[in-house]
Amino acid sequence: MTTTRGGCRSTYRFCGRIDYKRWRGEQLVSNFNFHTTEADCSYVTDRCWRTMSVRDQRGPPQSEGPNLGKIEDMRNHSAVFRGECTRLILETDKACRRMQDDDSKRLGQRVRDIQFLKKELEVKLDEINVEIDILIALQSRVVKALESCKEPLRVTLLCLEERMKRPPSERLRDGVDRELLKEREVIDGVASLLQRLLEQITEQIRLNRSAKYQLEQDLKEKYEAQCIDNSCALMTTHSIKDQQKSKNANAALPSLAVTPTQWETISDINIAKAEQQKTNSLSLRAFVESLLEQMTADVQKQAQATIAAFQLNVQEIKSAKSQMEDQLGKILSEIASQQRISEDLKVAITEKGRFLSLAQARLDLRERRPVKEQCHDPAQTQLLTEVQQLTAHINKLREAVAQSEEEQRAMVRCQIDLEEIIQVKVTCLYIDEVTCPQHKEPIFIHNF
Repeated sequence: MTTTRGGCRSTYRFCGRIDYKRWRGEQLVSNFNFHTTEADCSYVTDRCWRTMSVRDQRGPPQSEGPNLGKIEDMRNHSAVFRGECTRLILETDKACRRMQDDDSKRLGQRVRDIQFLKKELEVKLDEINVEIDILIALQSRVVKALESCKEPLRVTLLCLEERMKRPPSERLRDGVDRELLKEREVIDGVASLLQRLLEQITEQIRLNRSAKYQLEQDLKEKYEAQCIDNSCALMTTHSIKDQQKSKNANAALPSLAVTPTQWETISDINIAKAEQQKTNSLSLRAFVESLLEQMTADVQKQAQATIAAFQLNVQEIKSAKSQMEDQLGKILSEIASQQRISEDLKVAITEKGRFLSLAQARLDLRERRPVKEQCHDPAQTQLLTEVQQLTAHINKLREAVAQSEEEQRAMVRCQIDLEEIIQVKVTCLYIDEVTCPQHKEPIFIHNF
């Protein structure tokens, strides 16, 4: 049969039955079976044939009695042959033990090589598992950050809608509107960036798991190979039958033979891929951590800017409202004063009317004097002058009353305008000071 060990091929052949036939009788060297090398078998075979050739050259048997010398010679040759066989058995046993020792050493070295690579693979597998766990935790943070952007965005849009409920005269693009629009833009940008980061993290987790799978498969194969080599190292001649039975029961799958260099290269490639994915994971984690910190600062900064804009606008509205309320108070006071002066003018007109009636009554009464007595005396002149002056005063007083009433109407219109503007300011103040802060108050931007 033929066996292979360490790339060296040794051939063991079977030496069968050898028959020595002589003319005086037939002698049988019965079956002797042993394992030896090809050179040793050639040596024994040549020795046997030379012995047979020598005996055949001695000529045909003679008819006389047995030749004791030849029998003794044959016996001596048999003893020599037995000695040679014994020596050959000892040499082959020694060679087998030496080869078994070499096999054990080589198998032990192979097991140590496998253990070394297994250790490296296990270390790299632990590292890639740690990276996967960290990336999964980071993925969860990014998902929570993405979810936390929805409520601030909803509140910002709600505040913009609430401010659209202001009167048309106040729907101006003020500082609050600008900050709210900017806040919406910042949150939208952050959400979009978080979505892209989430996709990158998911892809990196997939790559890490692919590298993990390759390492696990390599470790599994290394474990199987180690178990097989350990079994080979512990195998004895008595366990060959059991091994042959299991071999017949479980047919081995065809495998592709690789060189030791290729064998090491396969694990090196898997380790290099895992190391590359680990490096990529570290870079991605640092990048994501930096972006999360920056995005948190941007959102918080914009939220503070929006709150400051609301506070400033509230102060401006309150200041304008206070000034208008002061003006309204003055207008109301002025209207009251105008009403009083108007009443005084009317009272004065009434009084002056009585004096005018008195002067006219005197003139009428003096018209009753005799004709000769109706002269244009100083008294008559005075009465006529008095009537004219009183009439002029009354007319002026009436003009003043009319002007006072006009002033009152103007003041009332101004009062109405101020009251309307103040009501508008009250509405705007309620939206900016009460409604919007109530929506934004529960919103707190935590660190992503």
